Amino acid sequence: MAKSYGTDSISSFKGADRVRKRPGVIFGSNGLDGCEHAMFEILSNSIDEAKEGFGTLITVTRFRDKSIEVADSGRGIPLDYNPKEERYNWELVFCELYAGGKYDNNSGKNYEYSLGLNGLGSCATQYASEYMEVNVQRDGFKYQLFFEKGENVGGLYKEPTRFKKTGTTIKWKPDLDVFTDIDIPLEYYKETLKKQAVVNAGITFKLRNETEDGFEEFDYFYANGIEDYLKELCGGHEMTAIQSISAERVGRDREDKPEYKLLMNFAFCFSNSVNVLEYYHNSSFLEHGGSPDKAVRNAFVYAIDSYIKQNNKYTKNESKITFQDVSDSLALISNSFSTYTDYENQTKKAINNRFIQEAMTDFLRHNLEVYFIENKLDAEKISEQVLLNKRSRETAEKTKANLKKKLAKNIDITNRVQKFVDCRTRDVSKREVYIVEGDSALGSCKLSRDAEFQAIIPVRGKILNCLKSDMNKIFKNDIIMDLMRVLGCGVEVKSKDLNTFDLDSLRWSKVIICTDADVDGFQIRTLILTMIFRLVPTLIREGKVFIAESPLFEITTKKDTFFAYNEKEKADILQKIGDVKYTVQRSKGLGENDPDMMWETTMNPETRRLIKVMPDDEDSTLRMFDLLLGDNLQGRKDYIAENGAKYIDLTDVS
Repeated sequence: MAKSYGTDSISSFKGADRVRKRPGVIFGSNGLDGCEHAMFEILSNSIDEAKEGFGTLITVTRFRDKSIEVADSGRGIPLDYNPKEERYNWELVFCELYAGGKYDNNSGKNYEYSLGLNGLGSCATQYASEYMEVNVQRDGFKYQLFFEKGENVGGLYKEPTRFKKTGTTIKWKPDLDVFTDIDIPLEYYKETLKKQAVVNAGITFKLRNETEDGFEEFDYFYANGIEDYLKELCGGHEMTAIQSISAERVGRDREDKPEYKLLMNFAFCFSNSVNVLEYYHNSSFLEHGGSPDKAVRNAFVYAIDSYIKQNNKYTKNESKITFQDVSDSLALISNSFSTYTDYENQTKKAINNRFIQEAMTDFLRHNLEVYFIENKLDAEKISEQVLLNKRSRETAEKTKANLKKKLAKNIDITNRVQKFVDCRTRDVSKREVYIVEGDSALGSCKLSRDAEFQAIIPVRGKILNCLKSDMNKIFKNDIIMDLMRVLGCGVEVKSKDLNTFDLDSLRWSKVIICTDADVDGFQIRTLILTMIFRLVPTLIREGKVFIAESPLFEITTKKDTFFAYNEKEKADILQKIGDVKYTVQRSKGLGENDPDMMWETTMNPETRRLIKVMPDDEDSTLRMFDLLLGDNLQGRKDYIAENGAKYIDLTDVS
C-alpha cells in the first residue's frame, strides 16, 4: 500500500546537509572530479586576491594523507563582526551558501574580473570536508577557525601579531562520507596550477607534494601569460609568427539586461606540427568552450574563406573550408575576463554569454582582416595550408566511406568472402578463425577441424606487405579487405578520419595464423602478422592473435607416430624409442597432411601448440618490423650479415 503524501511530507536539508547529502548539485559530481572542483573553489579565491594586486605567490600543498592546503599573501579574509549583516563574516564565508564579497563586482569596486561569483565555494568546500583549518593574518591580528564535518569547533580565535605579513591559509581534508574518492592525482594539481599561471601573468604558483622523503616542489610562472605559453607549446615550429591581440568592450546580453565589461586576450599562430585550442574565462579553463569557441570558429572560417574567395584559390565547384580544416593547423589560446558571467553550470566548463560571443567574433574578424592585409606572406601560407587540410580531409573521408562500404558487406550465402568457411556457433567466446596459406591447406584444415567452433579463411596468393604500402593501396587489396571483413572489427589507423576499429565487434576469441614450417610459410606468416600489427594492433595487445606451431619432423615406428617441433625434440624422441626401428621424415606441408594428423598437431585444443603473439615493447616491435620488411635495405643487409649465422641450422637446403 502506498504511503500517504500530505503536509508533513515536505522537508528540506539544513546546514551542512545541503552539501553533504547532495554534493553533485554543487560540485557537479560526488566522485573524484567533484572533489577536484572543491579544491579549485578554494584556489580561485586566492587567485582573485592576487589578480586584485594583493600578493604574487600562491602555494598549494598536497599532503600524503589526502589533505590539501592553499596559502596566499593577499589581504586576508575579513572574519570579524559585520554590523550590516549582524553576523560574523566567518559565518557568512564558511557557513552560509550564496554569501561573499564579489556580488557587486560590476560596479567597479572589488573583484571586477573574478573567478568566483556564486558565493558557494568556501562554504560548500567546508561543508564537504572531514575537517578544515583556517588561518588569516590581517589588520595586525591573527585569526584561527576550525571545522569538523561542517560544524565549527571553538568559535573564532583572534590574537594580536607583530608580523606585518597578511594572507589566508586554508587546510582541509575532503570527506570520504561526501565524495567516493578523495585521492586527487598529482597530475591534476600540476595541470591546474600551470593553467592558472598561464592565464594570470606575473603570479607564481608553487606546488608542494609530500612524499616519503619530504616535499618535492614545482613552480609555474609566465611573465607574459598566454603568449609565453603558446611559444612553449609550439616549440619553435610556428608556420607564422605568434600574434597577440587584446581589447576591452562594454555591452549587454539583452536590451533589458545591465551592461558589463569584457576583457579579451588572444594569442595565436599557425603550425604544421602543433594544433591546440584552449579557452579560459575569469581564470577558469573552459573545457567545453561555449561563447569563445563559437566566436573563434565563426571568425577564423569567415576570414580565411573570404581571403580564399578574393584570391580565387578555390577550384571550380569546390566546397568551402570548415573549421576542422582551420583547426588542424591552428594554435590558439583565449583568455578573457568579464564582470558578469553566465556559466553553463557551477563547474564552470563553458560560458553562454551572447554579448561575449558577439564581441569576440567582431573583434577577431576585424583583426584577422587587418592581419591578412598587412602580412601578405602569412596570409598566403595560411590559406594554402588550410586548403591542403581541406582537400586531404575530403580524400580521407572518401577513402573512409569506401572502406566502410567494403567492410560493411555481410558475410552470407549471397555475398560470401571467397572460400571462407565459417563455423556453426555464434558464441564469440568460443569461435576461432584459422588463417591458412592456399587452397590445399584449406582443404586439409577443413577436413580435420571441429566445425562447431573453428572457421578457416585461406590467403590467396602472396599477401601485400602492409609496412611498405600506403593506406589507399592496402584498402584496394581484396585479400586484406576479405581478412578484415572476416575479423569484423574494422581497421585501426592513426588518422581519426579513417579509424573504424571496434574491439567489441571482433567475431573471434582467437585469430590463429597457420602456415607451413618452411621459408615460404614463415614469410607468409610474417606478412600476415605485419598486416595485423599495422591495421589492428589492439588484437595483439589484447592477446587475440596466435601462431599455430607446425611440427618439423614425423617419426614413425611400427606402433607409434611422434611429432617433433625442433631438433632437440627430435633427438629426445629418438633417445626415448631406443633401438626400435623407425623412420624420420620432414613434416609435409599442411595441405599434404592427413586429417587425423592435422587434428592432433594443429587443431585439437588439447594437443595443439599455439604461440600467443604479445609484443613486449611496441616501439621495438615496430623497429624490427621496419628493419625486416621496410625500406631500410642497408639495415636489413647489415642485420643478416650480423645475425644470419644464428639461424643457419633452421634452413632447409636438402
